[in-house]
Amino acid sequence: MSLPPEALPRHELERSLRRSRILNIVLGVVAVAALVFGLVQLGQGGSDTAESASNTAESGDDSASVENDTGSAATVGIERRIEGDPMAIGDIDAPVVMSEWVDFRCPFCAVYSRDTFDQIVTEFVDTGKVRIEMHDVAFFGDESVRAAAAARAAGEQGRYFQFVKAVYDAAPESGHPDLPPAQLIEFAKTAGVPDIAKFTKDMDREDLKQAVNESTAKAQQYGVSSVPMFASNGQAIAGAQPIDEFRKFLKQASAEAQ
Repeated sequence: MSLPPEALPRHELERSLRRSRILNIVLGVVAVAALVFGLVQLGQGGSDTAESASNTAESGDDSASVENDTGSAATVGIERRIEGDPMAIGDIDAPVVMSEWVDFRCPFCAVYSRDTFDQIVTEFVDTGKVRIEMHDVAFFGDESVRAAAAARAAGEQGRYFQFVKAVYDAAPESGHPDLPPAQLIEFAKTAGVPDIAKFTKDMDREDLKQAVNESTAKAQQYGVSSVPMFASNGQAIAGAQPIDEFRKFLKQASAEAQ
């Protein structure tokens, strides 16, 4: 039986942490490479050949980003640019679209939401430089499906991003939280969803659940095997990165878009 971390000698604990960090970096590189492979296949009209990803993986704090030769063409079919899209924020004609994949039970998605999202909005979205388009995935079971469907239901009443914030603000630091219907209703109230009775009925709609399942399958076709995951202009970045990493990522995407 292995000892708990607090029982290990200091040098053994440090060695264990280094191994864990190296593994996270390797997993991050693999995840991003898979995503960009999917993006390239999509840009070449071959998205059906992208390998389906494991639906149990998620990314931590280590990042990797790569670039391919197809540039912005690699995002054809991922960017929506739909007027009035409740799951998007920012100008529809913004030079850059950052596609974001999240699972509502993902702790690292919550970290990104709490620590980084608002700053990206202030620096890039509100200034007209970037549009963010959300993609939901259900990597952690039926409760992930239900929560994503609930977010879509909130979005139909114009409160999608407020609902996302309510869920992630309440998330624990680690682990996959339970999200029963009663809790989702409380999140809707916190988010200011105007018609709670309608929301309560809508969050169980089969068409919304099916939309979540289809979004998950499409993400796997693109090579998204971890969350949170971000892609823009043929590049990808994985994990709950510090704001400086997103600044570099989005500034590079902006420069290439011009």
